[in-house]
Amino acid sequence: MARKLVKKRGKKVGAAPGTLVHVGDKTDTVAQIRVVDYDQEHLRDQRLKDPNACRAFKSGPRVAWINVEGVHEVHTVEALGQGLGLHPLVMEDILNTDQRPKVESYDDYLYIVIKMLQYDPLQHEIRPEQVSLILARHYVLSCQERAGDVFDGVRERLRTGRRIRFLGTDYLAYALLDAIVDNYFALLEQLGERIEALEEELITRPTPATLAQIHHFKREMLLLRKAVWPLREALAKLTRDETSLIAAETRIYLRDVYDHCVHVLDTLETLRDLLAGMLDLYLSSISNRMNEIMKVLTIMATIFIPLTFIAGVYGMNFEHMPELAWPWAYPAVLLLMLGVAAGLLVFFRLRKWI
Repeated sequence: MARKLVKKRGKKVGAAPGTLVHVGDKTDTVAQIRVVDYDQEHLRDQRLKDPNACRAFKSGPRVAWINVEGVHEVHTVEALGQGLGLHPLVMEDILNTDQRPKVESYDDYLYIVIKMLQYDPLQHEIRPEQVSLILARHYVLSCQERAGDVFDGVRERLRTGRRIRFLGTDYLAYALLDAIVDNYFALLEQLGERIEALEEELITRPTPATLAQIHHFKREMLLLRKAVWPLREALAKLTRDETSLIAAETRIYLRDVYDHCVHVLDTLETLRDLLAGMLDLYLSSISNRMNEIMKVLTIMATIFIPLTFIAGVYGMNFEHMPELAWPWAYPAVLLLMLGVAAGLLVFFRLRKWI
């Protein structure tokens, strides 16, 4: 069954702005809160059961990365939002996992929405996930739909005490954005390999299953474009808008992420054009195969038309047909039919119809 590209929002219809209702896939898992707070010399990695405990990191002396896995628990998001002083509309957008990638500026923080995409090699499809980032002076809050992400490299850099430990929350937010965008390249590489294999199959022996695969990957490209295209605008806004939360040095790195996003879009458009060409090639292949079949059937019918005429003439059983009394009439007629068929085949060959 094909996945729906638009999530249901029936529960949101008629609700007041700021109403906290989860929109997305239902799950029975428990939300997990992981906090990594650090400075140049120290790092502490801990898991919290009480979301109210995150209030202490709102203005702590060290940089804090608060990561939430599972936004389906409305009470958890509400407690975090109230503790960190988030606007109700921001909490509403965190719970609504069908948001468009964007950047919104508030008094003392930035709200960033981005799509984290991972490839499922078994189903050959993209698994989209909304990630909401809150960039504040002393903390970065990241909210994911489910467990599992592409941030292992960022965590490793934090543990090993690299440059990221010497910089602020803006650089941490950049690192998270960069990890998500870099994963798009790995995703496109896997999709590209599958599309190339599909192209080989299309050239050698196309089947109805090939057409289904082409349509499947066209939907995946549509999903990927829906996630990446508005992200370019959001990243441009981060590099362009003046805000004290992002240092001038960090803007240089954000421009690099923007360039990566443009590169991803270029590759995406190339794959989309390739799929469109493959669809045309499939239709042409099917048409050519049908033409070949019709050509063979037409040649067979053309050969048998004069043979049918000859057989019909001598099958009329009139009384005065002198050939019927000849001793060699039957083999002569057979040889005549054979000669007509051979002559037609030679004629078709000379005209290069076969």
